[in-house]
Amino acid sequence: MKAYEALYVLDTELDDESRQKLIDRFKGIVESEGQPVTIDEWGRRRLAYPIDKKNEGYYVLMNFNSDDNVQKELERVFKITEGVMRYMVVNKVVNKVADKDK
Repeated sequence: MKAYEALYVLDTELDDESRQKLIDRFKGIVESEGQPVTIDEWGRRRLAYPIDKKNEGYYVLMNFNSDDNVQKELERVFKITEGVMRYMVVNKVVNKVADKDK
């Protein structure tokens, strides 16, 4: 199992109910493998650059542990889901510093 972090930006024109359904849908994809998910909703923030003539997005950060197939499925669903403006899924690598004294 690998540790992943997914950050995605949702369209601010979605109402609260639709936005929550999308968040639950993405969470459900990861939980289908029986892995716990932590979600941190950053909320509405200004974008670094306009996307489709929009200057704000709703940011959501999701941390989870899974196999590669879950990460690939999550990216596939991000691509085809309306309301997702941008997304990024990265593998969180823990740097292990070798002890030079040993």
